[in-house]
Parts: sequence; C-alpha cells; structure tokens
Amino acid sequence: GLMKKYFYAFISLIVLVLGFTLTLQNRHPVDVNYYFGVHWNGPLAWVLFGAFAVGVLAGFLASLRIIVRLQRRLVRARKELRRAEQEVSNLRALPIRDVV
Repeated sequence: GLMKKYFYAFISLIVLVLGFTLTLQNRHPVDVNYYFGVHWNGPLAWVLFGAFAVGVLAGFLASLRIIVRLQRRLVRARKELRRAEQEVSNLRALPIRDVV
C-alpha cells in the first residue's frame, strides 16, 4: 500500500538525481554517425539518454507478444470461472431430495 508508493517514489527520486548529475558531468559534445549519412552532434548525456530510450522501447516491444498472450489467457480463465460459479450457484438452488 502506502509503503510501496513511498518506496517507488524514493527510487524514482534517486534515479532522477543520478540522471541529472550524469547530465551535468557529461555536457561535452559528441558526434554520432549512423547509416545513410545520418549525422548528429550533441551532448553526450543526450546520446546516452537516446540509447537508453531505444533499449526501453526494444524491451517493451519484445515483451508485448507475451503480455498480449497472458491477457488473453486471463480473459479465458475469468470466463471459465464465471461459468463454474454459475454452475455451482445453480446446483445449490436445486431442491435436495432424500435418497432412500
């Protein structure tokens, strides 16, 4: 609950401070050359941030297929659970007859 939110806020603050200090320490310009003559000159901190952002995006896209598959399984399991609960409810509503 609340402690979990404070923990995540604390971790986020630490990451933010580390990122800010990294930016201050690495302001010198670097050249980035890519395919097809793409060229960019900018601060090293931006290059590092861009590489990090591309890595996060690649990780998200790689896990997207698994996430979609798990969501589908969850929907099917919930439907099956509702059917089973309805069946139990119907069985409980049946009158009990004495077996002799």
